[in-house]
Amino acid sequence: MSEIWLLAIILLALVGGLLAGLATPAAMFFFASLLCYILGLVDLNVALGSFTNNGLITLVLLVLAATALEKTSLLGKLSQVIGKGSLFSTLAKLGISTALLSSFTNNTAVVASLIGVVRRNQAHAPSKLLLPLNYAAILGGTLTLIGTSTNLIVNSFVENAGLEPLGFFEFSQVGALVVISGLVVLTIMANFLPDRREESEDEALPYLLEAHVAKTSTLVGKSVIDNRLRALKKLYLVELERSGIRICPVPPQMVLQADDVLRFSGAVESVELLHQFDGLEWFGKQHAKGQNLVEAVLAPSSSLVGTTLKDSRFREVFDAAVMAIRRGHIPLKGGLGDVVLQPGDVLLLTPGDRFSKSPNLTSDFAAVSGLDLSVRLDEKRGNWVLVGFALTILASIFDVLPLAKGLVLLLLSYVAIGAITLSELKRRFPLELVVIVGSALGLANLMVTTGLADVMAQTLLSVFNGYGVFAAFVGIYLITLIVTELITNNAAAALAFPVAYAVATSFGVDPRPFIMAVVFGASASFISPYGYQTNLMVFNAGNYKFSDFVRLGLPLSIVYSLVVIFSIPYFFPF
Repeated sequence: MSEIWLLAIILLALVGGLLAGLATPAAMFFFASLLCYILGLVDLNVALGSFTNNGLITLVLLVLAATALEKTSLLGKLSQVIGKGSLFSTLAKLGISTALLSSFTNNTAVVASLIGVVRRNQAHAPSKLLLPLNYAAILGGTLTLIGTSTNLIVNSFVENAGLEPLGFFEFSQVGALVVISGLVVLTIMANFLPDRREESEDEALPYLLEAHVAKTSTLVGKSVIDNRLRALKKLYLVELERSGIRICPVPPQMVLQADDVLRFSGAVESVELLHQFDGLEWFGKQHAKGQNLVEAVLAPSSSLVGTTLKDSRFREVFDAAVMAIRRGHIPLKGGLGDVVLQPGDVLLLTPGDRFSKSPNLTSDFAAVSGLDLSVRLDEKRGNWVLVGFALTILASIFDVLPLAKGLVLLLLSYVAIGAITLSELKRRFPLELVVIVGSALGLANLMVTTGLADVMAQTLLSVFNGYGVFAAFVGIYLITLIVTELITNNAAAALAFPVAYAVATSFGVDPRPFIMAVVFGASASFISPYGYQTNLMVFNAGNYKFSDFVRLGLPLSIVYSLVVIFSIPYFFPF
C-alpha cells in the first residue's frame, strides 16, 4: 500500500475518532503520529522536531504568562462595564472591552472571569449577555497574532513551510471589520435571546442529587408523603432504588425502608433542604465541613469524560465530593456514581483543603465558580505584570527582541517577584496543547511530503473547475469552518492548512489569502456549543439550549463569513 493511502486512512480514522469522541483530541493526534512512525512514514528525529517549532514554543510561553495576567485586576475592572444602562449600551461596552482584551490575553480567562459577574448583575438577564460576551471574545481573538491559539498554530505551519511568518498585526485589518460587523449583529440579535430569569426562579434546574436512608433515620417506616418529601421547594423526588430495583415515579404512599436510595431533581440552592431530614445521608455529606459549594464545568478535553465518578476516583484525585450533577436541561437518571460524564456537565462539589491545588484542575475543568483559584496580586506586582507584558509585545512588534525570547525573560521576572511560582507553571503547562500542535505539525508535513495534500488539492480543484481561484479560496474557508464546528478549531487548522497551501501552489498564486482563510475559518465556531471551550462554559452558565446558539450564532456566522470572504482578497490579493 502506498504512503499516500496509508496516511489517508490514518487521517480518516483521526477525523472519525474526533467526531465520535472516542478519546481526547490530544490522545487521538498522538496515536495518529505514533502510527505514522511505526509504519515507517516518518523518521523519529523528524517527528520529534515538530515539537520544537518556534511557534509552538511561543504558544506555550504565552499560556504560561497568562497565569500571572489572570491574577491582576485587569479582568476585574472589565466587570465595571456591566451597569444599569440599557441592554444596547451594556452589550456595546461589554463587547468592545471583551474583544480588545481577548486580542492580547487568553479569551478563556476573560470569559471565565466575567461569568460570575454577569450572572449576579440585576440590570439584565444573564442569558442576554453571556452568549454575546463569549462571541465577542472569539471575535477579538482575530485581531492579533496572539489573540487565539489557532493563529499561533497556523503561524507554526507557515514557518514550517518555509514562508514568511505572520506579522503581529497582519490579521488586524480583516479582524477589525469582523469585530465591528460582529458586534453590530450581537447588539441587535441579543434582543431575541430569551430572558430566562423567570424560568430560573420558577423552574427546577435538573441537578441530580442522591441521598441514602440510614438505618437510624426517622424517615424509616413512614410514607413519602408523610415525610413531606413531596413538599420540597424546587426539589423533586424522581426515583427510589431499593435492593437494586429502581422505582420511578415514586408512589406518594410508598413507605420508606432503611438503605433506600432517594434521587432528587432540583435547583442548586435546594441542597440545603436535605439538612432538615434526620438520617438522610446525601451524597458528599461526609466531605462537607461548612465550606462554600463549588460549581465546576467539565472541559471537552477532560480526562473525566467518558468515565463515571466511581471509576475516576474523583474524591481521591481532587479532594472534593460531588453532591450533584447537571447536564443542561436534560434530566439525568440512575445512580450519581454511575452517570457517564460528558463535556459541559456541571458538578456541584464540596471542596476539601487540597482542591484548589489539584494538578488536573485547569485541564479537566473549563470553569470553576465559587472558588478563587488564584489570589489577586498586590498593586505593585500587578502593575509590573501588565507593564512587563506590554513591553514584551512592543519589543516583538518593533523587532527589538523575538517574542519567544522576550516571553522567557518575562516569565523569569514573574517568578523573581513572586507573581507566579514554579509549581504553578508546572500545573499550568499545556501538555495537551503541545501534543496536539506538535503532532499536527508532523501530520501536516507528511501530507505535503507524501503528496496527499496535492491529491486533495487536485480533488478540490476538480470540484471548482472553471470557477477560478476565488471559488477555491471560498471552498477552503467553508471546509475549515465546517470542520471547526464538527471537531475543534486547532484540529481544523491542522487538517486544512496543507490542503490550502497545495491549492494556492497549484494555482501559482500567493498563498497568503488561503492561509488567512484557514485562520478565520478555524476561529468561526459560533453555531455549536461543543466547538469551542468558551461556548461550553456559557452554555451551562447561561442556562442556554442548543437552539439559542443557532438563533444567535447562525446570523453571526453568515455575516462573519461574508466579511471574511470579501475582505481577505481585498487586503491580500491573489
